[in-house]
Amino acid sequence: MKNKFLFSVFVYSIILLLLSLGFWQLYRLNWKLNLINEIENSLKKDPVDLLKNEKKNYLRIKTSGEIDFDKQIYLYNLNEIGKPGFEVINPIVIDNQNYLINRGWIKFDQKNKLEINSFNQQNIIGTLKLQSKASSFKPENDLKKNYWFTLNRDDIFSFTGKRFSNYIIYLNGDYESPKPKEITANISNNHKKYAITWFSMAISIFLIYLYFRKKNY
Repeated sequence: MKNKFLFSVFVYSIILLLLSLGFWQLYRLNWKLNLINEIENSLKKDPVDLLKNEKKNYLRIKTSGEIDFDKQIYLYNLNEIGKPGFEVINPIVIDNQNYLINRGWIKFDQKNKLEINSFNQQNIIGTLKLQSKASSFKPENDLKKNYWFTLNRDDIFSFTGKRFSNYIIYLNGDYESPKPKEITANISNNHKKYAITWFSMAISIFLIYLYFRKKNY
């Protein structure tokens, strides 16, 4: 009898744990939907002066600055159709503050070509994004060949001799080359699927428990 009681306590504990995980995922789902809505609203707004507004993720901005083309970074990445190439990233000084600006994607054979550096530095429209943590599974950057896989902050300092804002400016506009990266609110949101999984496991275990209890009690 004692063993049956302990087994019941164990089963109910597992069910409560699974239900808790399910409700936690519902909470995260609601948070993520609010975040996506906030991002979408931010991207629809007109750009604001970078120097006169509080910096925040996905803020559309307008500014001007002095770009360093000598320390141009070539970051390996795929374009919107999955073709490999480079994202062109430059240091830029804006009112004595150091930023990185991602000007967009180019083909491999356009690397170091002067044609990709035709750019109006006095009329910059872009979107601020906090730099995300780089994947530890990517190869190391080759600074000598200027071939990058991640924007590792230590490597950037070694390459440029400068420290930069945690916000990267992603250039907006109708440029052909480099072609600016489209910034959207399409971020991962699998919390509904996770919640259904946890609730389904809880229900399944409860039904199996009832079956064995009816059979053995």
